[in-house]
This record gives sequence, structure tokens and C-alpha cells, in this order.
Amino acid sequence: MELTLNEKRLLVVLEEAGSADVVVLAEKMDTRREAVVQYANLAGEKGLVDVEKHVSRRYIPTEEGRAYMGKGLPERQVLESFEGEIPMRDLQSHPLAKIAIGWMRKKGWIAIRDGIVQKTDTTAPGPDEAAFARLTESGAIAAGEGVSDLVKRGLAVEEERVTHTVSITPRGRELVAGGFDLREEVGTLTREQILSGEWKDLPLRRYDVTKLPRRTYPGKTHPYQRLLDEMRRILFDMGFEEMAGGIVQSSFWNFDALFQPQDHPAREMQDTFFLGERWPLPAGYERVRDMHEHGGETSSTGWGGTWSAAKAEQCVLRTHTTSLSIQHLAGHLKPPVKAFCIGRVYRREAIDPTHLAEFEQLEGIVMDEGVNFRHLLGFLKEFYGNMGFEKVRFRPGYFPYTEPSVEPEVYVDGLGWVELGGAGIFRQEVTAPFGIEHPVLAWGLGISRVAMLQLGLRDLRQLYKSDVEWVRETPTYSGRR
Repeated sequence: MELTLNEKRLLVVLEEAGSADVVVLAEKMDTRREAVVQYANLAGEKGLVDVEKHVSRRYIPTEEGRAYMGKGLPERQVLESFEGEIPMRDLQSHPLAKIAIGWMRKKGWIAIRDGIVQKTDTTAPGPDEAAFARLTESGAIAAGEGVSDLVKRGLAVEEERVTHTVSITPRGRELVAGGFDLREEVGTLTREQILSGEWKDLPLRRYDVTKLPRRTYPGKTHPYQRLLDEMRRILFDMGFEEMAGGIVQSSFWNFDALFQPQDHPAREMQDTFFLGERWPLPAGYERVRDMHEHGGETSSTGWGGTWSAAKAEQCVLRTHTTSLSIQHLAGHLKPPVKAFCIGRVYRREAIDPTHLAEFEQLEGIVMDEGVNFRHLLGFLKEFYGNMGFEKVRFRPGYFPYTEPSVEPEVYVDGLGWVELGGAGIFRQEVTAPFGIEHPVLAWGLGISRVAMLQLGLRDLRQLYKSDVEWVRETPTYSGRR
């Protein structure tokens, strides 16, 4: 039987004692306790020793708990500070009143009538006080009645102690009786030892090639960031260029330029983060104003009413990246234009496993001569296919600034068809004020939902948590075909 030098040393020490605590063994072997446990477990796998693990729990006071030691719990200190009854106003002047009054009422020690605090007849110490008294005497106590109450109140914390006892088995004694070579093993050979032949007489360390090496954790990109980078690569391969812009946008670019009426619900406070800043309107904003009021020089009738420049000047945290698309188009009027943006957007949402107030959105636009709705569906199907979704379908949808509009869906095993965004062709009311003469295909996709499907998550918040273990365990892979 092949044993390491440390296993041999452990067996030799145990032969005399029979069994011993890890602390004692570590002292005799002049090593760490953790190392002795490792040696013992290796020897235990071979049936040479028995390892018994003992787990005990004790409770020690927190900083707040230590402040009350020798004085009593806050409610007891406050209760003993007055006789019979006291005005609530006077009792509240006690330094511990904020903590104590609630506990005194909960325990039934006091009654409050017309602003007067009166003691009751039930002020005997409870289990928590008895436990706290034991904590005061010894500095640490074992589990027992009342201790859990101190932990819940933050007055004590649980401390787990793990000890090991190692005992030699009859089989282990037989091996020791046969004698061991306790010379220091050689794990690395030098050039001189090999050339001289000295290696032949050295006690070489044995290696078990069936044993897995110690796991290492190299530097790794966050799984969500890898997915964002993958999307970028797919779109670059499809011939797109990337556009970017600030997270603060004027309402003009975020809403008005996209022919979103100024009384649209999306502009209300429950959906949009409005800022105090105001930005001046761009040159030619009058064409957007005219489009809203009466349809400008097109066949549209617009939204009617009076368009407000003050509303358009107000800044917001962008609610979508489509505001960057229309600005990009306004500066690139000649086809072809193929651009995308992956950026953070902000909406006032109630946070839960599937909703966040800030999240990433992928925005794409294609402007060229003769492009049509079938081209749009082709771009979307190609993108999702490269992301690993084999089944893609589309159903009609409605969006204020595209017509026709569509919502792409992908099929996911175990979930069925899942909607992943919105797309369409920009309406004439969006493109005409900026002199855009060719069709514009546009789409906005919720990246976080794609990430949840790709990474198998049930909680959207996992994408943004600093969970090193999750980053380590998540495999590096590509969803591309």
C-alpha cells in the first residue's frame, strides 16, 4: 500500500496514543490542524484510521450585547428606572427608551393609558434574560432556551466549533509494525540528480494519476458581459456598426422625435425618471412640432393640440436606446445605414425577479433603398439563430413609432414560446421631419430576458449581483451556431 510521508508520520504518532484530538496531533507533528485533518482523511480512505467529526455551537455577545453586560437588557434597565407609573414624555427621555418601550409592551410589563406608562404585575425575568445572565457570567454560552431570542435581537451571534478525533485501526497498527521509511520524500528532481544517477536511490514521492488536481479559478469575464460581447460579435459579423450616446437625453429625442405624443402614458412619472436639467432644442425642431400638431407636409393628421417646447426640453434618463437610433439617422441621411446599440435604459419599475429599474436594451436599425418587412424578419431570425434559438416566430404588435410592428418570439424547452422584444418599420411621421427618404427597419430587444434564458436564471437580479461563486461555476460557452 502506497502512503505519503505525512500519512506514515500520522500513523507512527497514533500508534502510541491510539486516538487523539487534531490539536494534539498537530503539535506532535509540528504542522497545522487543517493539514492533520487532510492526512487523516487520506489515511481514512485506506482504512488505516477512523476520523470522528464533532460540531458544537456556542453563543458570544455582540458589541451591543457587551454594552448591556452587568446592567441587564434595555427593557429591564428602563423598567427599573421608575416606580409604578410615569408620563410617556418623561420615559422617552431615557437613553434606551426607543429600544425598551416596544419590548416592555411586547412582554406585557407595562400598559399605556392617556399618556401614562404603568407597570403591570407580570415583570418577572423571561428565558431571554436568563440566557443573557449566563452570557454575562461566562462570556459565551451553549445553546439553550432564550438564546435564539438574543440572536434575533442582535445581542449574540452563533459560533460553530468543529473538532476531530483520529483513531488508528488494527490495519493501521499492522502497517506501523512492519516499519516505515520516514525519510523526506523527493518531489522534484534536479538536473544534477538525473545526470549522476542519484535519483535511483532517492525516496521519490508517489503520484496517483487518477486523483484530480486542486481546482484553480483563473480570471474570467462575467457571464452577462460575455453574452453582451457575443451579441456584439454577431452584429459585427452581420455588417453592423456600433453607435453610442449618453444616458441623459432630452424629451425631444427620447419621445418627440419618435412621434410619441406629449400626453402619452410612457411620459408619466411612474414610467420615466425626469431630471431637473433642460436642453435646448436642435435646429429644425419646428418640423417635429408641425408633425405632432397637424402632420407637417405629409398625409398624416398628427396628434392635434398644441405641442409644448418646454416639455420637449426637459431631460430624462433614457427609457430606450431608440433615442440614439433617431439621432444617428438624423446625422446619416444617405443609405446604407446599419447600426446597433447595446446600452443601459431606465424606467421606474417595481423591482422583482423579472423587473428592474435599469436594464440593457439592444437597438438595431437598417436604412437602405428597397428594404421591407421581410428583410426585417430575416435580420431578426438570423440574429436569434446565431444566439442559439432554433425556432423563431413573429406575431403582430403595436408600437407608437413603427408600422407595421411585430413582436419576435423564440421557443425554449420547458417554457414554450417567449416574447423577446419589439420591431417594425419607422413611420413616416418619424422619418419625414429629418429628411430621411428611405425605409428604416428598427428593433429593440430586451437583453436581460435573453440572458436569463441562456444562463438558466429565474431571478433577473442575479445578473448584477457580486456572486463570485456563480461566476466561477458558470461555464464559458458560446450560443452561436
